[in-house]
Amino acid sequence: MGYGTGAIMAVPAHDERDFDFARELALPTRDVVYPAPIAAAAWFLTHTEDPDAFPLGWDLALADFVALATLEGYFAAAYPSILRKVARRRDPAGGRPADPLSVISPNPGAVGERRGVVQREWIEALGEIIGMGFTAARDLFTRAVYWAHAGEAYTQPGVAANSPPIDGLPTDEAKAAITSWLEDRGAGESAVTYKLRDWLFSRQRYWGEPFPIVYDEAGLPVALPESMLPVELPELEDFAPSASDDPDAPPRPPLGRAEGWAEVTLDLGDGPKRYTRELNTMPQWAGSCWYYLRYLDPTNDRAFCDPANERYWMRGDAPARRGGVDLYVGGVEHAVLHLLYARFWHKILYDLGRVSTVEPFQRLFNQGYILAPAYRDARGVYVEAHEVEKRDGAFFFRGEPVTREFGKMGKSLKNSVTPDEICTEFGADTLRLYEMYMGPLEQSKPWNPRDIVGMHRMLQRIWRTLVDEQSGEGRLTDEPASRELRGRLHRTIAGVREDLEALRFNTAIAKINEFNNALDSSASCPREVGEALILMLAPLAPHVAEEAWRRVGGEGFVVRRPFPVADPDLLVEEEVQIAVQINGKVRGRVSTPAGADEEAHRAAALADPAIARLIEGKAIRKVIVAPGRLVNIVAT
Repeated sequence: MGYGTGAIMAVPAHDERDFDFARELALPTRDVVYPAPIAAAAWFLTHTEDPDAFPLGWDLALADFVALATLEGYFAAAYPSILRKVARRRDPAGGRPADPLSVISPNPGAVGERRGVVQREWIEALGEIIGMGFTAARDLFTRAVYWAHAGEAYTQPGVAANSPPIDGLPTDEAKAAITSWLEDRGAGESAVTYKLRDWLFSRQRYWGEPFPIVYDEAGLPVALPESMLPVELPELEDFAPSASDDPDAPPRPPLGRAEGWAEVTLDLGDGPKRYTRELNTMPQWAGSCWYYLRYLDPTNDRAFCDPANERYWMRGDAPARRGGVDLYVGGVEHAVLHLLYARFWHKILYDLGRVSTVEPFQRLFNQGYILAPAYRDARGVYVEAHEVEKRDGAFFFRGEPVTREFGKMGKSLKNSVTPDEICTEFGADTLRLYEMYMGPLEQSKPWNPRDIVGMHRMLQRIWRTLVDEQSGEGRLTDEPASRELRGRLHRTIAGVREDLEALRFNTAIAKINEFNNALDSSASCPREVGEALILMLAPLAPHVAEEAWRRVGGEGFVVRRPFPVADPDLLVEEEVQIAVQINGKVRGRVSTPAGADEEAHRAAALADPAIARLIEGKAIRKVIVAPGRLVNIVAT
């Protein structure tokens, strides 16, 4: 018996269907989860033997107990000490409050629990519990039938109850604990189960794949045979849905306008008959769920992909390979829509023996959002961000004041930025570099157009390294690079390659920029250095790289050249730069031989003229050395 049967939930107090079923047949319902404030009240009631033991009354004691419990984060282990504290309470200043629940701070938010405050919904529930009287309330929780008394199932997360050994644990912790308990006894194991939502696979629009379905005179659907596929869209001049004067008539999709196409005579094996085509079309998912497979064999008119081509590209020479496409990059929202359904389609094809890998993709990477200002008017409606003006620190849309917030750039918030103007002013490569340099790919980042200028200047500096601005000719020479420059180049190549493979585009760009800044723009650039610089730039700024490659006399297209490979013998630095601190503050930098000992670091720092001037006349108390990194001089 599986979960899908709906017959194994077996928690009538916490499942609406089970609750209704149990109530209909007068079956018992047992509470096993309470919201945290009710769980605290239940503990108080079931652990209090004498309600008269509280000088100010059990009702105020219960309210005090819940108030203190929420301050403790509903930590059940603290409940005994809280109960003792409440029992010792005497007359407060001003006397006993008229409303005992006034000692509980209400949560101003609509949902959720926060330390020190309680949702109003549960404060009201506590009032009803107090109104029952101690004996009746205690009886409800002792018999674990509070939700049956309330007349509804509690289906939200909360705190486990009446379920040793997980009593008092929040829902997530309780699930983990009971799973671990079962695994320790060999009675079960944890697993991730995916459940596909119902998928509305039909659209009332023109653009989309037609369904290969027709309806007979009785209105029954009939699938078209393979010999009649594919069904192609008819030519239309008007793509709007058809209007009707009958308010009860169903809407008629755009394909309903193609009268010679919508009604058709076909012989489907029992003689020519009149049929009506399905007028809805498939959504874009129909093609995008398997397009990566069609790319492997796009001209095949007999199958979606030849099996030999599919095996070559998707599995290659690795029989154990689980997925074909090396990398899938998409946002979190995209990944739970397209990715999930693409995997669904692929697994069906795998079960049918049409593909050789059980998964379509090898690796998933979720990129962050681009954030941008969004603006709401007095109605709370988003307005076009590009039309908003700023005056005297305030924001206006067509003369009316608006409020600013930040959110994901997109159509819904009307804060999208079109790239056309940026490309016109700075070029497409500048835009590409800026978007990659904003920060780590997986993090959400704010859009700031002022920073685009910095990327443009970086490209200009690289261009001046490679090309003479006056003549437009390349500046590369055939003179060999010095060993120091060659070592710096190969360390940069290694770093950029590693960053690109790990999708750390921002740090790859930073390494290229740092290397270019270290070159003397007034001197000629060795060809081995300049060409490698262009090859490193090509994946990030392909247009500039291609043009620079042509200007310096490179052969063919740079996009077809292999990425440079670092020489391992040149990756070891002969000298390293270390920071020199005085009393914890960086005051200079000195060079030391790579692998030098602590004494060499100490001597180099103290011998530096700038450092010597700063510590002159001071007593050196201690010199702390972190080899290869820094020297900290403690002086007074």
